[in-house]
Amino acid sequence: MDFTAHNEEVKKVWESYDAGSPVRMPMILGINPRLWLLDKKLNTAGVTFEEYSNNADIMMNIQLLNSNYIRHNIYADHDMGVPECGWGVYVDLQNYFEAAWYGAEVIYPEGNVPTNAEFLTEDNKNMLFEKGLPDPFGGIYVKAFELYEQMFDKSDKIIFEGQTITSVGLPSHYTDGPMTVACNLYGTTNFCCALYEDPDFANRLLDYITEATIMRIKAWNKRFNGFEISDSFGFADDSIALLGPDAYREFILPRHKRLIQELSTGKEPNSIHLCGDATRHFKTTRDELNVNSFDTGFPVKHGELQQELGPDVKISGGPRIALLLGGTKEEVVAETKRIIEDVKPLTKKFIIREGNNLAPGTPPENIAAMYETVKEFGRYNG
Repeated sequence: MDFTAHNEEVKKVWESYDAGSPVRMPMILGINPRLWLLDKKLNTAGVTFEEYSNNADIMMNIQLLNSNYIRHNIYADHDMGVPECGWGVYVDLQNYFEAAWYGAEVIYPEGNVPTNAEFLTEDNKNMLFEKGLPDPFGGIYVKAFELYEQMFDKSDKIIFEGQTITSVGLPSHYTDGPMTVACNLYGTTNFCCALYEDPDFANRLLDYITEATIMRIKAWNKRFNGFEISDSFGFADDSIALLGPDAYREFILPRHKRLIQELSTGKEPNSIHLCGDATRHFKTTRDELNVNSFDTGFPVKHGELQQELGPDVKISGGPRIALLLGGTKEEVVAETKRIIEDVKPLTKKFIIREGNNLAPGTPPENIAAMYETVKEFGRYNG
């Protein structure tokens, strides 16, 4: 590929999209370093996630290798080739960071991403309430800041593919959402049962997590950005896929509202990431939380969802990751084309992507087939 020509086209695609008159549907991909670490064909040295998560040199090296691989092999509407402005690295706490901040042990399953051990039980379920809210910069973030300082100190000494490291990102102060965190701490089955069998505890835990999240994000914003509240707020809560509409409204929506009220000025619409079969909640979140950007997973009926939410709501979604991983190029093309044809008459806001987070071992040929299909059939007339 002529990367210069590709990057120029990508720039035009995003400029036209941001201006409200896209030349075609953009395509993005959700990718993180598990793509490299869990693919034996790429990770020939056998670096484990535990080694990666606890060593600044290894973390930077894997991220550079992963970024370089993506920029030369994985086609989408992102810049490709060696970056002219240098490489970026960041402290990567995956999706265990919130549970670990509350005190959960991080575990490293063989051949998979890190997760956390459930540590609240029937016998100690009030433990967090007794401790009070955690230090926003304590717990797992002590290690995270050590990694950050080490990465920052080493960054100007590393030359990779002729370019230096020009940015080192802090650990995330995003949230995976109050219900998802509650499930991580107490166990998914236990927490779902508690919603009905012990609602006093369930509500207390949800309130605790919500207040702690607000405190942490405000503290991080103030320390690193100079303000506590943003004009818009983006978050996730994948576990609400386990709830019906009435249960969502009763138990979770009030906590989502509190996050929005405390962390967003309301000047700009908000965004949410919801994997799984959670689309029955999308209209509620649009109306109650001023969300106009939805990042989806699988399963999703994209055309029906876009029709329900309206042409001005941005939805990101596309072929399921299992199809991209194990399907044929012909199957990928057919599914990509089907989704494009479902949504294209309804909106110019749709962004196509994998549903959701590209799996290690996905053939680059399948991604290229998806991208070429988007470029051919995703164009708008006029």
